[in-house]
Amino acid sequence: MNALTRRDRLEDLMPDFFRRLAWPIALSGEPGDIRVDVTENDKDYQVRAEIPGAKKEDIRVSVDGNFVSIAAEVKKDKEEKSHGRVLVKETYYGSSSRGFSLPNEVDAKGVVAKLEDGVLKLTLPKREGTGARAIAIQ
Repeated sequence: MNALTRRDRLEDLMPDFFRRLAWPIALSGEPGDIRVDVTENDKDYQVRAEIPGAKKEDIRVSVDGNFVSIAAEVKKDKEEKSHGRVLVKETYYGSSSRGFSLPNEVDAKGVVAKLEDGVLKLTLPKREGTGARAIAIQ
């Protein structure tokens, strides 16, 4: 006989937890973490952050040295009516934030941010002369 009975399975004890793990945030329609991809070249860093449902006025980006912070507030209202009765109403409000450190400091004056189809694209120029240097021991 199986050592675990139906009542002992974790999926039965916490069905919502496992259901949310099974569906990506974008597909479940719930606000979630901001997912980022960061690439670099000699001159700058490029950040691609997925923030579905956010408007550009609800997104805040800040740069402090080599630390980048992205915060967004997502508001979604969807209502379908039939003959005056509400059949489905999906509403959520939520805020998300993400912060990360980069190897080099960023020149905050040259940062460029664009939002297209729920994807925030940042170009973060590297600050000149902030690379690592060897220290001579005396």
